[in-house]
Amino acid sequence: MTMRPRDDIDAQILRELTKNARIPLVTLGNRVRLSRNAVKQRIERLERDGVIEGYTLVRGSDADTHDRPISAVLFVYRTDRMRGADVLATLAEVPEVIRCDILTGDYDLFVLLEARSVERIKEVWESIAAIPGVKNTVTSLSLSTTIRHSPPAGD
Repeated sequence: MTMRPRDDIDAQILRELTKNARIPLVTLGNRVRLSRNAVKQRIERLERDGVIEGYTLVRGSDADTHDRPISAVLFVYRTDRMRGADVLATLAEVPEVIRCDILTGDYDLFVLLEARSVERIKEVWESIAAIPGVKNTVTSLSLSTTIRHSPPAGD
């Protein structure tokens, strides 16, 4: 079970780490008005309590574009949107599926894919389209990323 920050200082620390996980402890301490050691102890407690589950790297636009994954969005229509749990279970097993949302409206599922190549996106799309219970798909490839925000702290 993920715990919540204990107080406003924890929430401030989380906001600052979300903006820059490599912020020096001294700088972070100055921003939240605590000593370096007190900030370090709070971060360690937040990690132990499961409030902070990990840190990630976001590649900049100057990074080698050959190493960047290709992104695609699939909108999936299921044969039976109320009893389509088997489709969700199958999608959960696909490593290139990094997000799947159940939608209201015309589409049943929003599926975000990331893969090493367009060819791999095509293979994954073909396998998803062949899942029993999938009626149809609409797919779009991402040409470039112009805005990428981290989720707000506390969500």
